[in-house]
Amino acid sequence: MSTKAKMGRWSFSKHQWLAMIGGISLLIWGISGLTHVWLALYGPQQAVFMPPTQPVDLAGSKPVAQTLAAAGITRPIAVRTVPSAQGTLYQATVDPLAERRYFNPATGAEVAGQDRQQAEYLARHYLAEMRPVSGIELQTAFDGDYPWVNRLLPVWKVRFAGDDSVIAYVHTETSSLAAVSTNTKAVQQRVFRWLHTWDWFPQQAEWLRVAIVGLMVASLAALAVTGIMMLVAIRRKKRLPGARGWHRISGYVLALPLLMFSLSGIYHLVQFSLEPPVSQLRMGRPLDLSAGRYPVEQDWAVLAGGQSVRALSLIEGPQGQPLYRLDLAAAPMAGGGEHDHHAHHAPKTPDAIRKARFDGLQPGGASVYVDVTTGKALPLADRELALVIAKRFAGSDAPVTGTSLITRFGTAYDFRNKRLPVWKVDFGAPVNASLFVDTATGVLADRVENWQKPERVVFSFIHKWNFLYPVGKLALNGIVGGAALALVVLMAGIGLWLDIKRQRKLRKGA
Repeated sequence: MSTKAKMGRWSFSKHQWLAMIGGISLLIWGISGLTHVWLALYGPQQAVFMPPTQPVDLAGSKPVAQTLAAAGITRPIAVRTVPSAQGTLYQATVDPLAERRYFNPATGAEVAGQDRQQAEYLARHYLAEMRPVSGIELQTAFDGDYPWVNRLLPVWKVRFAGDDSVIAYVHTETSSLAAVSTNTKAVQQRVFRWLHTWDWFPQQAEWLRVAIVGLMVASLAALAVTGIMMLVAIRRKKRLPGARGWHRISGYVLALPLLMFSLSGIYHLVQFSLEPPVSQLRMGRPLDLSAGRYPVEQDWAVLAGGQSVRALSLIEGPQGQPLYRLDLAAAPMAGGGEHDHHAHHAPKTPDAIRKARFDGLQPGGASVYVDVTTGKALPLADRELALVIAKRFAGSDAPVTGTSLITRFGTAYDFRNKRLPVWKVDFGAPVNASLFVDTATGVLADRVENWQKPERVVFSFIHKWNFLYPVGKLALNGIVGGAALALVVLMAGIGLWLDIKRQRKLRKGA
């Protein structure tokens, strides 16, 4: 018997032996994977993409350090201006998981209960909702409906009245919509968690989850390999009749996608079992404002230099001193008037908003740093401050191998982080990681170890098929969904039917 014939006979026998467990596995992960694609294409979507904006003018306001000290806040973690329904307010973070506190810049008075009101204001802004709120609560931990992949905590869970149970998860510290859900999405997410990730397993039995899922997904890879071997070794001059013919034809097209899904899925499973995923978001150190004597509000016009100020924040400087950071809008056009590129080009249609949410879109502009104590404007660039912040969070003097400004979501820093722009700082040994920091607030947005990077690339390009990104996000999801549906119907459905028929024949023969 020739080598080719032996290979054909061996692969055929093993393919039949794997048919039942592989077919069931393909049904489980194919159907559950389709729910994820469906949510990406047709899930609930925010009506407005860009956050609310209000020009900041603090001329004549009370000194921010004095305002906070009067409320007993001398070492806040973060302070920034935010737009609200009442106009621009100071927002102070004292405890990372507690409600933010708000103050009126003009009077210095604290606005009681404003964080709850701010959450409702932002939810209505992003969803364009006019219905009454049926419930609102502060959520300080991840759960099944708001899992760790959303990264941001604490969030306000804002539920609107109505049968569809629209829920907005709002992160007031960044004025962002962390997630939006409905009854339908909640059910689909539950199906995905139960059938695709199997996160219903107790933590104590994590090894068992990895073992079972690993074996089932490995059976898919083995089915693909033995199927490819059969296609190579066993040639047919004409198509077989009925289901067998369709199953063989589909193998030519779908064997490679099945191999891509299964092998990248195993890689993802093993890596996440070695290092359980957690949010790497970290707030900065408390700021000492006791020496904050410079009244930034008195020199507001001079500091702004005639430009519109988008926001003011307090951050820790290179020597540990608190600094004012003025975030300026885009420079005025030569012909007069301010050119707001993002105001004209912000996505407005549901499809455009959905694409922008995955791609990332952030307003641009320069920044000015002012010493809180002396009032001196510092020749400090965002890149320089990003290096200082990253080294603090790294806790090491490891050499920096690269820095870059991230203005779009991608493989290393994806849309789940919600925060743009950020600076990516790459460290050599012993850190061996990339840290993503936000210079506007001094926050560590994410940290990716070097050993984790290959899996992220593989999962993005092989499992999620982002190599097709040039065709557009919607077309990409449509192609992936079509491939998954074809795998379920043509490979799993027909394959299982053929295996059941074979088992019946064997029993009759016996």
